[in-house]
Amino acid sequence: MKFNCLLTAISAAAIFAGCNQAQQQEAVQLGTPNPIIWADVPDMSMMRVGDTYYMSSTTMHMNPGVPIMKSKDLSNWEIVSYAYDILGEKDETMLLNGKNTYGKGSWASCIRYVGGKYFVSTFDQVTAKTYFFTTDNIEGGKWERHEFEPSLHDHTVVFEDDGKVYMINGNGKIFIREIKPDFSGVVPESEKVLIENAGLPAGEDLMLGAEGSQMFKINGKYYLINITWPRGGMRTVVCHRADNLFGPYEGKMVFQDKGVAQGGLIDTPEGKWYAYLFGDRGAVGRIPFIVPVEWQDGWPVFGVNGKVPDTLDLPKSKGLIPGIVDSDDFDGDKPKIVWQWNHNPVNSLWSMTERQGFLRLKTDRTDTLFTQSRNMLTQRTFGPKCSGSVMLDASKLNDGDIAGLGLLAGQFGFVAVKNDGGKKSIVMVDNMPEGESTGWPPKRGVQHVVETLPADADVIYFKADCDFTREADNSLIGSHGIDKAEFYYSIDGTNWNHIGHTLNMTYSLDHFMGQRYALFYYSTKQPGGCADFDWYKVSYL
Repeated sequence: MKFNCLLTAISAAAIFAGCNQAQQQEAVQLGTPNPIIWADVPDMSMMRVGDTYYMSSTTMHMNPGVPIMKSKDLSNWEIVSYAYDILGEKDETMLLNGKNTYGKGSWASCIRYVGGKYFVSTFDQVTAKTYFFTTDNIEGGKWERHEFEPSLHDHTVVFEDDGKVYMINGNGKIFIREIKPDFSGVVPESEKVLIENAGLPAGEDLMLGAEGSQMFKINGKYYLINITWPRGGMRTVVCHRADNLFGPYEGKMVFQDKGVAQGGLIDTPEGKWYAYLFGDRGAVGRIPFIVPVEWQDGWPVFGVNGKVPDTLDLPKSKGLIPGIVDSDDFDGDKPKIVWQWNHNPVNSLWSMTERQGFLRLKTDRTDTLFTQSRNMLTQRTFGPKCSGSVMLDASKLNDGDIAGLGLLAGQFGFVAVKNDGGKKSIVMVDNMPEGESTGWPPKRGVQHVVETLPADADVIYFKADCDFTREADNSLIGSHGIDKAEFYYSIDGTNWNHIGHTLNMTYSLDHFMGQRYALFYYSTKQPGGCADFDWYKVSYL
């Protein structure tokens, strides 16, 4: 079978056509805002099939996993499918015996279209495996699954014209391996060192060796894009090129601005080129940027005067609703595609048909911690400011039950109804140091009630407003103390009352994910009750 990569067919004239820098800079002032998605969509891999772009991304411990997003213009994206429902059933993935897979799960994927088939590969740290998913219908088809050991971190896949398939990955030292034709494993003794020190073009003193490999074959040449991080600097893009897949490779540092890095190259049907990259932006997560690319002497030149432009010469963005996040009336038989479960769901403990028009969550065990509660339904928060609200019928909560609306991350908070001996109250809870609204670090494995108010109704409304208009250095993972959230409740759905204190939202490596809105329910004394959510609404503030 002969494999033909889309990018191979691009003409040399389209690739290396120069663009007048002044004209380009004028054009980008008139287009869509950058970032293109102000929400957590990290580790993107992107391709174009005809006039349609597809992008896969990381969602770690969320299921279904590896979201597939679609766009016609690089500005407006919608989630159209996922590569898998779950990867495996272990204590960590099922939140059993106090275990979890926060900050782990499946990471950077690679998406390709070859010979009429779509391929998505990823890896998982808990199952310790590498996965290939294949389908001939990326938006509505069934994915065929292939898996093998070991787990190959942050890899990229190359389909050669002779039918052979290779996987490239590494950190600093970059390796190449041939993959068996049936995707069942690595061909024995095929591993070779491709580049000895891929971060070297950015300097010798690196706090992160080159990783996040993405390989592209363009006009007969091979281009390997990596991220690295010079000590005392910022996330940086390096590129290596060669005439042969196995080298030798020559490298250059090709981009260093605002910490926006890690990604690859994409072209338009008209022959324009862009880089898709992401930047760390506080508690909202790692968000995608598009950067114009020119070609000079066979090298990609990123940016407008070497910078990330604030606007792009692309069709106007219509916003993230409903393609990336969305409201839901829960009037079907399953949640909308924008939702993901935190860890593996227990499908017998949720329903949208037992009570028509409601999402019903049930329990079969007791828990004491928000982050260990199962069947938590989540979707992304988004910037610059967003609001999520929900209506809850708490009439069937058992003694000790808690149900409500949360913001899920390493530093979390929620507003909820609690049933205590048949008497209901409204509580705001978080895991920040007790008595502080700005303290750090949060208490892992501990949560405390900030405020409790009486609840005289079974139907209660909750709302959480998030502000991601940060003023701190946005180039660093783990920075904290700027992004804020406020919690509210209402008895009539119209008049809102603030509860608790400001949640100081952060991005932390133990979760490695932006804040997520979460509908949740757990029992602390007696399982067997249920919580009914009538609707969820999301909007820009």
